[in-house]
Amino acid sequence: MHVAQRGSKRQLIFFESADYEAYLGWLREASTRWACRVHAYVLMTNHVHLLMTPDDADSVSRAMQYLGRRYVPYVNRSYQRSGTLWEGRLKSGLVQTEAYPPRCYGCIECNPVRAGMVEAPGQYPWSSYVHNAWGAANPLISEHVEDHRLGAGDAERQPPRLCVMDGSIES
Repeated sequence: MHVAQRGSKRQLIFFESADYEAYLGWLREASTRWACRVHAYVLMTNHVHLLMTPDDADSVSRAMQYLGRRYVPYVNRSYQRSGTLWEGRLKSGLVQTEAYPPRCYGCIECNPVRAGMVEAPGQYPWSSYVHNAWGAANPLISEHVEDHRLGAGDAERQPPRLCVMDGSIES
């Protein structure tokens, strides 16, 4: 599933490095507790994108609910604010297993490049790109079943295959 969640009125949801780190920690807890494998992510300043495979039909919704129940109070306490952080419910869509995952990786992990925040996806610290493209350790990320079809080893699955944008390939 490709999951996207935006800040209310497109306002910031991350303010400093500790916020991104807290979110990722709770995402790891949520994915473990509710049996969702996370394959790719990007945490933008005002929204998040995740590529997840749930073990059960309600795993993603439960994991995201768990995550929200930890992250929203954390932000409200940390920044003396109140109320909702998210713009409505999260948006999610099923990903066709054979055709879409590599494009979905690119859609997710190249978001900071498209937003003009960095020149290359590996420069952005709050995404799974350096793990998926270069094999850097990331305990949050689980291999997607389709990754084996892309190559026998990590080197064969590395750039430029992951960052496909508008039909062109970015490395």
